[in-house]
Amino acid sequence: MKNIAKQYIKWAVVLSVFAGTVSCESDYLETDPTTAASEEAAYSSAANLMAIVNGMHRDMYFRQNDNQGQNGQGGIMIMMDALADDLVFPSTGNGWYISTVRWQDQVNDNAANDFYPYQFYYALIRNANLVIANGPSVPAPTAADATTIKAAIGEAYAFRAFCYYMLVQIYGKRYVPGTNNTQLGVPIRLVANEIPLARNTVEEVYTQINKDLNEASTRLTGITRATKSHFNDKVVLGLKARIALTQGNYAAAVTAAQSARVGFALMDNATYTAGFNNLAGVSEWMWGATIIADQGDTFSNFGAYMSRNFNSTNIRQAPKAINSKLFLSFPSTDIRTKNFDPTGAHTALALPSTYAKFPYTGQKFLAASQADSRVDVPYMRSAEMYLIEAEALARSGDEAGSKAVFNVFAKNRNPSYPGATTTGAAYITEILDSRRLEFWGEGFRFLDLKRLNLGLDRTGANHSSVVTNNVMTVANTDLRWEFLIPRTEINANPLIVQNPL
Repeated sequence: MKNIAKQYIKWAVVLSVFAGTVSCESDYLETDPTTAASEEAAYSSAANLMAIVNGMHRDMYFRQNDNQGQNGQGGIMIMMDALADDLVFPSTGNGWYISTVRWQDQVNDNAANDFYPYQFYYALIRNANLVIANGPSVPAPTAADATTIKAAIGEAYAFRAFCYYMLVQIYGKRYVPGTNNTQLGVPIRLVANEIPLARNTVEEVYTQINKDLNEASTRLTGITRATKSHFNDKVVLGLKARIALTQGNYAAAVTAAQSARVGFALMDNATYTAGFNNLAGVSEWMWGATIIADQGDTFSNFGAYMSRNFNSTNIRQAPKAINSKLFLSFPSTDIRTKNFDPTGAHTALALPSTYAKFPYTGQKFLAASQADSRVDVPYMRSAEMYLIEAEALARSGDEAGSKAVFNVFAKNRNPSYPGATTTGAAYITEILDSRRLEFWGEGFRFLDLKRLNLGLDRTGANHSSVVTNNVMTVANTDLRWEFLIPRTEINANPLIVQNPL
C-alpha cells in the first residue's frame, strides 16, 4: 500500500501538468517547461505508464479544482443529485452546493461549478489521449510488461469513454432514441493538443464513446486489475449497459448488464446498512474508490458532505436527507429504508448534541470516524445492472422477463416483497422508483431525469423553499437542463458555440 501511495505522489507531479487543462490554449501555456523530462520518463517503462493511470484513478477522488467542494468525481456526483429531487438539503448550512440546488451554477458561464465538470473530465481525457498515443511505443522487455501496457491503454480508452459520456450528458441536450441526434454535444478531442475544435453532435459523441468502449473491452478482457478502483472488462460492460440504456438500445443494454454483473453478487441486508465503506470486501461493488489514509483531503472527501457522522460544519448543520415522499412509498421491510431516519435522531450513531437533527436524514454513508471523513465512493454496483436489465426488458416489451430479474433484486432488498404485480407504465415506474431509492446519493438522479425527459418536481416532500430559493419545479423543456459551456472555453476557442439560455 505504501508503494502505491508513493506512486500516486510521484505521478501527481506529472498529472499536474495537465490537471488544469481543457481546450483553452492559455491553460496549456502555463505548464512548467521542466515537465518535458517528466513526460519522457512517464513513457520509459510499463510501470511508469501504469503509474499515470494510477494517478488518473486517484484524481477521481482527490483532484480539487477551484474549491474544496470540487472533489473529483465525488463532487460531481453530489452536484448531479443536488440538482434533482431525491437528495434533500434541509438547511443551507455553510453554503456548500446550495447554488447547485438552486439551479444557479449551470446558467452562469463564469461560475466555478459550471466550469468544474468541463475542466475535470477534459483533464482526464488529455491524460487518456497521452497514454493511448504513447503507450504503444513504451518498451516491453517481458510478457508482464506487455500485459501492463495493454491494460494501461485499455483503461485509458475506458476513461475517455466515461468522461465523454459525462460531458455530453451535462453540456449537451439529451439523447433521443430513434432520431438523428444532430443537436450539439461537446468537442471530441482525441489528441492532446491545443487546436480549437467545434462541438460535435450528440450522436457523434456517443459513436466515439461506444468505439472507445469496444477498444477498452478488447484490451482488458482476461486481464486482472490491481484493485476495484481500476477498470476491467466487467466495468466496461457495465458502462456499455448504461450507455445502451441511455440510447434506447435495449437489447444491447440487457446483454451487457447480464454479463457485467457476473461475479458480483448482491450484498446481504446486514452489509447494506454497514455504511457503504468496504469497497474491496463487498461483492456487489464493481467499481469505486477507497481513499488511502494519507491521500485524502479531510474537508474535500465525499464523506465530508455525504456521511452522517463526520464532524464538519457542513455535516453538523446540513446533513443530507431523502425525499420524504419517495421514502414513504416503500415499506419498512425494505432494508434500504433503514439507511434513513424519519426522526433524524440517529440514536445508534450517538451523535453529539452539536449535530442538527432533521427528519429523513440519511446514514447510508458513514465516514471512518467523526475525525476522519473517508468514505468509499461508489461508481458502479451490480444492483445497477439488475435495474438496467429490468428496465430495458420492460421497455422492449418483455415484461415477464423483466419481472423475473426485478423480483430477484427486489426480494434481496426486501425479503417480504411479494413480487411485482403492477403492469405497463406503472411497473416501469416501480422499477424507476426502486432505482431512485437504491442510488440515493450516488449521482444518478439528474442524469436519469434528463434521460427520461422528465421535469423536476420537488413539491409535496420535505424540500425547503428557502433552501431551494423556490426552485421546486422545472419543466423538461427548460433550457437549464444543459449547462452553459464555460466562459474560459468560449473565450479561448473561436469555434465553440454556446448553449442557448
